[in-house]
Parts: sequence; C-alpha cells; structure tokens
Amino acid sequence: MPNPAASFFLQMALILFACRIVGQLAQKIGQPQVVGEMIAGVLIGPSLLGYFWPDSSKLIFTTESRVILYAGAQLGVGLYMFLVGLEFNTGHFRARARSAACVSVAGMAVPFILGALLVLWLQHVPGIFSPKVRYFEGALFLGAAIAITAFPMLARIISERGLSGTPLGTLALAAGAIDDAAAWCVLAVVLATFGASHPLQIGDYEIGAEVVAIGGAALYGLLALTVGRKLLAGLGRQAEKAGGVSQSMMAVVLALFCLAAWYTDIIGVHAVFGGFILGIAMPRGVFARDIRKKIEPFAVVFLLPMFFTFSGLNTKLEVLVDPKLMFVGVVILLASVLGKGVACWAAARLNGEDNPTSLAVGTLMNARGLMELIIINIGLQRGIIGEALFSILAMMAIITTLMATPIFEWVYGRHARKSGELGNGGIEC
Repeated sequence: MPNPAASFFLQMALILFACRIVGQLAQKIGQPQVVGEMIAGVLIGPSLLGYFWPDSSKLIFTTESRVILYAGAQLGVGLYMFLVGLEFNTGHFRARARSAACVSVAGMAVPFILGALLVLWLQHVPGIFSPKVRYFEGALFLGAAIAITAFPMLARIISERGLSGTPLGTLALAAGAIDDAAAWCVLAVVLATFGASHPLQIGDYEIGAEVVAIGGAALYGLLALTVGRKLLAGLGRQAEKAGGVSQSMMAVVLALFCLAAWYTDIIGVHAVFGGFILGIAMPRGVFARDIRKKIEPFAVVFLLPMFFTFSGLNTKLEVLVDPKLMFVGVVILLASVLGKGVACWAAARLNGEDNPTSLAVGTLMNARGLMELIIINIGLQRGIIGEALFSILAMMAIITTLMATPIFEWVYGRHARKSGELGNGGIEC
C-alpha cells in the first residue's frame, strides 16, 4: 500500500474501532473509557498486534503514514489541553486554600524527592535516560512524571458523582490543579535546559536557548493571562449576545490556538503549553460552553485515539521481560503510589480531614491518566528518556488510573452514600 493517505485511512479505521471497543469494555467493568482507549493504544502497537503480526508496521502503520498520525496526535492532545484550560477554575483555590496547599505540597515534594533518589540509580541503567541528560534534568523529569495527576479525569469524577460543592470535591480539584500546574512548569524548565530550543541571535548578541524557552514561555503566559484575557473578553460578550459561537468566531479561536501552539513549540517548550494557557485566558459562560460543545466531540472521539495509538506504537512491553527492567518498573510504580497517593492521604489527615475523605483525595490524586502519556511522549520526542523508561511509565500511568475507580468506591463510595453525598452512578471519563 504505497499511498500514505490510503495507509492513514486504514489505520484510522483500526484505531477508532479498537479504542471504541476496548473503551466500552472498560466501562462495563466500571472503568473510565479513557483507560480502555489507553490500553487499546498499547494493544495495537508492537506489544500485541505487532508481536503476532510483525508486518502490520509495513502494511498499516507505515513510516509515511506515521508522519500524518503524529501531526494528528499533536493536534488532538493540544486541543485537549486547550479544553482542560477552558475548564480551569481558579475559584477552587480560594475555597480550600490551606488544605489544598498542604496536599499539593506533599503531592509535589515527595515525588520530587523520590525522583531525585531514583535517578541516582537509574542513570546507570541502560535505556532509561539519554546519555546527554544531566542528573538534575533526569531528577526533575522523573519527579514531574511521578507528581502529575489526571486532573481532567479527576474533575470529571468529581462532577459526575455530584461532589463539586463538597469538601472532598473542592479539596481534590484545588490540590490537583496546583500540582499539575507546578508539574508542567517544571517540565518546561527541563525542556528549556535540555536544549529543546535554539539560541536567538540579535545583532552581535546571542540569547541562550534556556533564556529563550523560559523567558518566552513566561512572557506568553503573562501576556495571555492579562492583556490577552481582556482582549478575548470581547468574544465572550459577542457570544452572550448571539446566544452561541458563530463559525467566524470559531475560526478565530482555532487560529489563535494554532498560533499559540506554534509559538510555544518553536521556543522549545511544547505546543500543549500554548493551548493550555490560551484555554485559561478564554472567556467563560456561553462562549466556553459552546466552544467545548463544538470542539470536544471531534477532539476526543477522532483525534485523541491517534495520540493513544502513537503512544502505543512507542510502548514496547517486551522490555519488561528483562528482570532488571521489570524490577525498575516495580520500583517506579511503588514510588509513584507512595509519592502521590500515600503522601496526599497523609497530608489531608494531618490537616484535619476525616479518613474517608483523605483516602479518597489520595486515590484521585494518584491517577495519572492521559496527562502522564503527554509528559512521557514529550520526554521521548525530545530525547530525554529512552524507550524502556517510556514503556515503564506508560504502564505506570495505566495501572494507577485503573486503581482509581475501585479504590475510590471502596474507600469513599459506601461512606458517601450513607451520608447522602454520592449518587449511585458509575464513574465515566
């Protein structure tokens, strides 16, 4: 099949069917659909389909069609982060500031301490980090990978369970938002110091790559959240008057998204940062609801499965057959659960929360979901980590996300139903 377009259409049919089928099977056992789609991405990669049918990489996932798949995956994850930013609610911080600060500090400090300790050992394990990665870069990256939370999934669980106004809902949303914002900032620093951008020559002066990346990202964030927010408010007013978002307005929003993604990518941070910050700066109300209504179906149903599959194509579970790498995987999984779930539970307890609420917060904060896949794809793409660590962290993301639903129901569902806070509906994300 020499035509890349033909290969792309065939692989998209396979991707969509696989993600939908496995996603629905996941829902039947009480798991979020996104978990099933993450697993589907691994199954149609070299770990299963490629193992039983080695020619699949030549007939379906060809080198030429992967270029198209990569572009679609980046568009999908960029739009997804834009939608995450569009839902970002800074009001959560004010509601439970002290408790959220304690939980988020614990959920950041412990993972970074564990990450720093683990890298002392992992630096000497072949295939884990690139030889060019310095110690502090590896420690920061692994700390961010352990510290990240599946914030969109957490928010969906809180919303669908009717917990948005409860102490648990407010605390988990605030702590999760702070943790993820900090983890993305750390990742931006890692990308900047690792040389993901190029020096800027102005006359006889040369501005270093780190300054270009960090300074450029800070300038973009500052302008977007101040001047940009005021300018974009006009779109919100137009949407309120018209009762929705017109096609012309949608074109403007998508063009701004593409510019934001382009800018943050060329300065060496990553396209997802541009989309996320732009989403935060966008007006709320009718505008945000209609934008989400128009973008989310295509982004989630068509584009995101491309990202899951692209991640799956880079996940090679056969590396875990090596006893040494399997041991590394078990240690990282234990460190991830200890550094996030247990640390957040302990911080909530020390701050005076009851045990069911504390356990539920720790459980929700421990899920990594899609956010972990985004981070490790960036790390692999930029040459920070090797395929072995990518595969280990991908499995960690799936396992910690799978843990969230049953443990949440066990530690909090029964307690909440007795107190009348929680409905009987399942968790779907």
